[in-house]
Amino acid sequence: MIISASRRTDIPNYYFDWFTNRLKERFVLVRNPMNYNQVSEIDLSPEVVDCIVFWTKNPAPMLDNLKQLKDYHYYFQFTITSYDKDMEINVPSKSKNLIDTFKRLSDQIGPEKVIWRYDPILINNKYNQDYHVEHFEKIAKELEHYTEKCIFSFIDFYPKIKNNLAKLGASSLDDGAKRTMAEMLFHIAGRYGLKLETCAENIDLSPIGIGHGKCIDDVLIERITGYPIISKKDKNQRMECGCIESIDIGAYNTCRNGCKYCYANHSPVTVGKNIEKYEFDSPVLCSKITESDKIKERTVTSGKQEQLMWRLI
Repeated sequence: MIISASRRTDIPNYYFDWFTNRLKERFVLVRNPMNYNQVSEIDLSPEVVDCIVFWTKNPAPMLDNLKQLKDYHYYFQFTITSYDKDMEINVPSKSKNLIDTFKRLSDQIGPEKVIWRYDPILINNKYNQDYHVEHFEKIAKELEHYTEKCIFSFIDFYPKIKNNLAKLGASSLDDGAKRTMAEMLFHIAGRYGLKLETCAENIDLSPIGIGHGKCIDDVLIERITGYPIISKKDKNQRMECGCIESIDIGAYNTCRNGCKYCYANHSPVTVGKNIEKYEFDSPVLCSKITESDKIKERTVTSGKQEQLMWRLI
């Protein structure tokens, strides 16, 4: 079982105390995003959790507390973009804070366990192609030797964020423009020893040397854990997504980063109301269990255990 923590919110930045409390209690409750009162109980025992994948724009609150994860395998998807406060309201300065945080994290756990994400790439009058290429190289130069890979993507114009993107003056790129920009990024990444992959892009960039990435990556997980993983593509993700199956324990409309391009927050008002419900010792994030909720224990097993059983058979 792979735990995703989380595509829906920034757990390392804002809810790490809640997360570590869940590890101590050895379980977490997760609401179904499509059916609010349907709740899954997930076993978080080290015996069944093969790996935890953290998604974050700022894991600084975790840096002095990684010992609390000593019983688990894990790695980070760490997003550092080139946007200013007009785009990412509550994200700390890249040059003054996040680059240093990235390096400190890498020094503690190893560069293979800290993946740099440069996504999404949004194009408007301010953040044009030249801007992205220039700042991508600045970040890549700083992160040389501190990571092995960068994953990038172009902004998707989801219906729920189309109005936000229109206000930002965002424009979509045709495939030719994407290939041109991707090739520039590829050559920059190569200069600093970084493998470059895409996240859920339907465009084929393999002739350039860029492959389709797996953010939740069975190959990396096997490298980290030291044993083979029984896995298959996550059917709950988009067709273009290469990730293997995982269980996301986060909640939508709870991230405080304030990124204007974000698909995980519907409105600041909803986010504010959910944050008010936050309690670090609650079994479910930014919520309370009521009599209307139906809790069902989800059956989970370790890929390692299944491998051993297959061998015994």
